[in-house]
Amino acid sequence: MGRGSSGLLRRYAHEVAKFGAVGGAGLLVNLGVFNLVRHVTDLQVVRASVIATVIAIAFNYVGFRYFTYRDRDKSGRTKELTLFLLFSTVGLVIENGVLYTATYGFHWDSPLQSNIFKFLGIGVATLFRFWSYRTWVFRALPARETVATAESFLEETAPTQRRRRTPQPAGRRP
Repeated sequence: MGRGSSGLLRRYAHEVAKFGAVGGAGLLVNLGVFNLVRHVTDLQVVRASVIATVIAIAFNYVGFRYFTYRDRDKSGRTKELTLFLLFSTVGLVIENGVLYTATYGFHWDSPLQSNIFKFLGIGVATLFRFWSYRTWVFRALPARETVATAESFLEETAPTQRRRRTPQPAGRRP
């Protein structure tokens, strides 16, 4: 493994850690709201879960945009938010589909079972969200190394080009 690949691996690990920090806080928001709604209302388990997921999605967008992916392309916020909501909705379906299947397919609906399957659904949906957010929503700017290489190439070729363009008096060498 060369120097470049270890740097890439370090950046990727850093990104995963930041995504995990925001996601972990979002998990607490999601589970906290889920259990609060279940405790204070008579809503069905999946409806309570959808409410909690929507609140967590809003929380996570702020965390991802301003912490995890703050160095990513910020042009086209409308497109970014649209894609974020689209992929978050798919994640919501995955997350709550697991809970729905456990609750209504297998009748595993005690508070403990609901929390276990809510947590499992969040885990499966998180894998999808990580891939989709980093690939489609929070797009990377050009790599710093690529920009630095291009700049150094331009600096090296600029004096050569200037010398050729400068007209010299006849009979004199540069």
